[in-house]
Amino acid sequence: MTIAEIVAAHRSGELNPEATIAACLARIAAHDDAAVFTALSSEEMLASALRALSGAEARRLPLYGVPFAVKDNIDVAGLPTTCACPDFAYVATRDAASVARLKRAGAVVIGKTNLDQFATGLVGRRSPYGTPRNPVRPDLIPGGSSSGSAVAVSAGLVPFALGTDTAGSGRVPAGLNNIVGLKPSCGLVSTAGLVPACRSLDCISVFALDVADAWSVLRAMAGVDPSDPYSRPLPVGQPGECPPALRLGIPRAGDRPSFGDRLSEPAFQRSVARARALGSEIVEIDMAPFFEAARLLYEGPWIAERYAAVGPFLEARPDAIHPVVRSIIERGASFSAVEAFRGQYRLAELRAQATETLAGLDALMVPTLPTVYTPEQIDADPVRLNSNLGVYTNFVNLLDMCGLAVPSEMRPDGAPWGVTFLAPAGRDAHLAAIGAAFHAATGLPLGATGRAQRPRGAPERHVGAGQVEVAVFGAHLAGLPLNGELVEGGGAFLRAARTSADYRMFLLPGGRVARPGVLRVEPGRGAPLACEIWSLPLEAFGRLVARILPPLGIGTVVLEDGSSVKGFLMEVAALQGIRDITVLGGWRAYLAAEAAPVAVGVA
Repeated sequence: MTIAEIVAAHRSGELNPEATIAACLARIAAHDDAAVFTALSSEEMLASALRALSGAEARRLPLYGVPFAVKDNIDVAGLPTTCACPDFAYVATRDAASVARLKRAGAVVIGKTNLDQFATGLVGRRSPYGTPRNPVRPDLIPGGSSSGSAVAVSAGLVPFALGTDTAGSGRVPAGLNNIVGLKPSCGLVSTAGLVPACRSLDCISVFALDVADAWSVLRAMAGVDPSDPYSRPLPVGQPGECPPALRLGIPRAGDRPSFGDRLSEPAFQRSVARARALGSEIVEIDMAPFFEAARLLYEGPWIAERYAAVGPFLEARPDAIHPVVRSIIERGASFSAVEAFRGQYRLAELRAQATETLAGLDALMVPTLPTVYTPEQIDADPVRLNSNLGVYTNFVNLLDMCGLAVPSEMRPDGAPWGVTFLAPAGRDAHLAAIGAAFHAATGLPLGATGRAQRPRGAPERHVGAGQVEVAVFGAHLAGLPLNGELVEGGGAFLRAARTSADYRMFLLPGGRVARPGVLRVEPGRGAPLACEIWSLPLEAFGRLVARILPPLGIGTVVLEDGSSVKGFLMEVAALQGIRDITVLGGWRAYLAAEAAPVAVGVA
């Protein structure tokens, strides 16, 4: 069941939280894989959680009675935090901030999940508790470091699970298990109560069967936390419908390593074709700055952050740490402050290059992972093959991006294959709208459960408190040069629309980009004009209004159905000497007409 189905069943009385938790525990027992969970919540913990949900007010909670699992480097009060290292373990006395917020939203912790030790690895093979069995194709690794969380969701043991993501730990396991992995913008979700890997880059991530479920979890966790110095105010927003006319960047053909996997490139090409079929314009980009940033994570001074996190324990108990993990972390002690600063300088340069590359794109779409491996392959070459798996993930947090991994297909060899949508920080809701549409178009079953994707209703067309509906007509349309101003402010595309027949459109002179002016005229003298309706948080709407230059301003726009929204309108005084383009019916039609070749007659 999806989160929405569980909550609806609890509220209606069709199910009660006690029965849901009991069924969840029964599924875990029947799954018969001791490597998925490191600990389960005690009867007393579950009874206490269920008592907290007994009041009538609890029925209104967004995650009312929904069970979930937590990666075992995130604190849950009353359970040990082991980081997959028994000698490091301690019993947490308080919940991590993310867990506490989910509990307040009505969710119930079922237990803690296995991981690559100290969240160092993308393979799921670096734990004394064993390797969770990949439920989609058992001969493949499950991915890591959030191996147990991804398997628990894919196998249908829990509807969602928390992971972490520093170098791809919240995305690679999603790709290998045919599920969704949501890696939020750094600082959007508090990391207080997380044993750090690289503290300046760590994120709490979400595994779920579909994007809607992942988003409902993020909404419950997100928000500024004064106890986390890396927490920051970022727009959360709400995903709308997938915007039309997306511009998606993809790695150019020479920038798509597959490490000898002949099924990898055709799978990505089919993903690109699906994106095109959904209306996206595909733009090939140079991945050089992204890949160079990725190399900084393990080949540069950022490895020293891992030593800063667990160095004292490593020095005191070196034999307690997995040998591959120990060899990686030990290298962190060799970097100097000079090298750290040089790394920061180079990263700043690479961020500037990446920002320029991404300008004008709605998102970057990359393979979630370049190939798949068996446990035996990983054991024979553990460091190099692990590095291969991170080629599309290691740069993301360093470049301050958010990411959403979604399934794309089952390859001819039965291996799951997925893509990841990436964008600058703060565009999480925008990615969710894109990823949900892409995932729905695949028709894939949910994880390894065998259940078909359930149709989700269209996003609600009204906006909630603190949101404003805005009609845009020109350069702010989806895929056009100024659309980023809406997306960066947490805006969401709601729908395409047309005005009433009382408007005319003109081509405005000057400005940094070509733009139209829309004017309301007397009845009978205008025509319906195409527009898009976006929702914006009030604060972002205020910033947008402040940026508007004459002769444009914000007014009330009447739509074809008789409703009204705020929108860009022009002053009557600007009419003199400008071109009327009303006959074309909208700005996109004008751009298409201007781009069309002019026929030249031959005498």
